[in-house]
Amino acid sequence: MDDQNKNLILATALSFIVILTWFVLFPPPEVAETTPSAEMTSTDGSILSVDAQILTQARNDAELAPLSAEDVIADAPRVVIDSGSLTGSLSLIGGRIDDLSLKDYHETLKSDADLVRLLSPIGTDAPYYALQGWVAAVGATPEQVPSASTQWKIEIGEELSPGNDVTLLWENDAGLTFRKTFSVDEDFLFTITQTVENMTGAEIALRPYGLVARHGEPEQIGFFIQHEGVVRMSDGSMEEINYDDMPDLTTEESRIEVEENGWIGFSDQYWMTALIPSPGRDFRSTAKFANDIYQIETVYPMVTVASGETASADTQFFAGAQEWEVIRGYQNNLGIDRFLDSIDWGWFFFLTKPIFAVLHWLNGLIGNMGWSIICLTFVIKALLLPLAYKSYVSMAKMRELQPEMAKLKEASGDDREKLQKGMMSLYKENKVNPASGCLPIIMQIPIFFSLYKVIFVTIELRHAPWIGWINDLSAPDTSTLYNLFGLLPWDAPTPDSILALVFIGVMPIVLGISMWLQQKLNPAPTDATQKMIFAWMPWVFMFMLGGFASGLVLYWIANNTITFMQQYAIMRSQGFKPDLFGNMTGRNKTDPE
Repeated sequence: MDDQNKNLILATALSFIVILTWFVLFPPPEVAETTPSAEMTSTDGSILSVDAQILTQARNDAELAPLSAEDVIADAPRVVIDSGSLTGSLSLIGGRIDDLSLKDYHETLKSDADLVRLLSPIGTDAPYYALQGWVAAVGATPEQVPSASTQWKIEIGEELSPGNDVTLLWENDAGLTFRKTFSVDEDFLFTITQTVENMTGAEIALRPYGLVARHGEPEQIGFFIQHEGVVRMSDGSMEEINYDDMPDLTTEESRIEVEENGWIGFSDQYWMTALIPSPGRDFRSTAKFANDIYQIETVYPMVTVASGETASADTQFFAGAQEWEVIRGYQNNLGIDRFLDSIDWGWFFFLTKPIFAVLHWLNGLIGNMGWSIICLTFVIKALLLPLAYKSYVSMAKMRELQPEMAKLKEASGDDREKLQKGMMSLYKENKVNPASGCLPIIMQIPIFFSLYKVIFVTIELRHAPWIGWINDLSAPDTSTLYNLFGLLPWDAPTPDSILALVFIGVMPIVLGISMWLQQKLNPAPTDATQKMIFAWMPWVFMFMLGGFASGLVLYWIANNTITFMQQYAIMRSQGFKPDLFGNMTGRNKTDPE
């Protein structure tokens, strides 16, 4: 077997590795049985009483059948939330944000599909909410500060919307007055200012805190390419904690003392909540799991309030979609350090970030993600053109050396060492690198992975249409051979059906044809085994990629088409006229001009 054939087999193996890697699923580890305490002590020895109250309420609600969000919302006095991107309400019981949906996003593509619900109150099947408050430390008891069941009243405002703040008020019998002022912007960011006025006649000390809690195991896609769980930044250091790993966190692992800048949140595919203390201040960042509740906290240093004085604490709360432009704006304009890294860019972040930035820019110019992917493919192929040119020139020269290599094989007989030395000498004299043909494929591996990551994790591709029936580039092609692409009166197999792997759509078929045409630029290998492998490869890839996102298949089709044109032009420039028709029919001939 000569070096050219070895390179072809290596290229084939590398191509298969690219695809097979995406089919590797990591099963979630078994969650250990834990019975954590309902109380968490702060560093000064005080108790976060809110934990015990919420856990007690959660246990009581768990004994009842879950209600719809609408029924639970109707049971509590509320303030309506209505911004450019959000709709919902905050509860006057506890003063927590626990009802939030996203105006611009629906669960499915159906015209009557529900809005994506992000937060839900306690009493539903998946409670998810944010709460801010105070921890009694010195001179005050837990009963003298607001709790998770405190009934607040509205002091200022009627509806929480951009430019219309709402202030809640609660007074105890000991001379402490607490206020919460909520504001919201046009996108996904709340600002909460808490104040406490001390008229007790004595000095007190409190600790402000914020928390986000999720009851029960969150619904997950369970795919290794997407991080799901806690994401936090602590003084320039990023950390990701999967939901499955949270029950096993030790106190040292769960808590981080942040000195200057940081934030902590829950990140899922497309959606996120995050607690964001003011840049430049210190706080304790905590991620924990207790009694089937996943919780993140930001606890600020102790605040001393003399009698007759007022203290305040500000925090920001992000709740919404992981839109690249919005999150980048918060990072740049509000100084939220590395907030853009809350999007899971993966190991190849140095590729995924610029790839998405270019794709986003192209989409801004074109207004269609499908055509933007095709334009992005042209950009990538242009950047790799010098490497591709060198590779194809080397391959053309190796074809020119085929007669001399055949003579060398005949002269060497069974002496493989003599054959290898002769071939190396032949390559050196003609300045041919036999490995250069694999370089474009090797370069495509991280690019393919990065683009797959971009299409999978960025919300800008979710429900993004291209043309015709391709109305979601983040989902597989919905056409199928099963019903002759919609001509027969029955539904296509569901994605989880084994039939979906066989009855693929139009785009995967076009992909297989494009690979087959690209392959036919070269004569079939003379070795019978290699010839069989190459004959089956386009059709194997066609079925393997049938369940992949349409955007990724579109990229591969565009890449194959451009590669075909590049290789044809370069081969012609080197004096060879590819016999495409002859290779298709088996005539297997490439004539020099």
